[in-house]
Amino acid sequence: VQVVESGGGSVQPGASLRLSCVASVSGLSIHLMGWYRQAPGKQRELVATSTRFGITNYADAVKGRFTISRDNAKNTVYLQMNSLKPEDTAVYYCNARPVSSSNLYWGQGTQVTVSS
Repeated sequence: VQVVESGGGSVQPGASLRLSCVASVSGLSIHLMGWYRQAPGKQRELVATSTRFGITNYADAVKGRFTISRDNAKNTVYLQMNSLKPEDTAVYYCNARPVSSSNLYWGQGTQVTVSS
């Protein structure tokens, strides 16, 4: 399984960004996809997750500002990030867990920088 993120960048506070992540698999469906982030000097933390049934979970820090969505047919997950704050600055990682598997696959990450 190959997981590839895209869509990061540098923006000013209050701006929006949309991250995308594609999980390339052969003959498998993806059950769980999620976004995590890691800021310099900090541990990686949950941002949001979504099951293939549309059940979502968000970190308190992003509730009401970020929205996770899925395209199951494309094994793709998106993270719409609005009202970005400097504290959202981090490398954002996507992960994917296939159906009937306990393996979790991670992407290489995409940098998001929020600064004036």
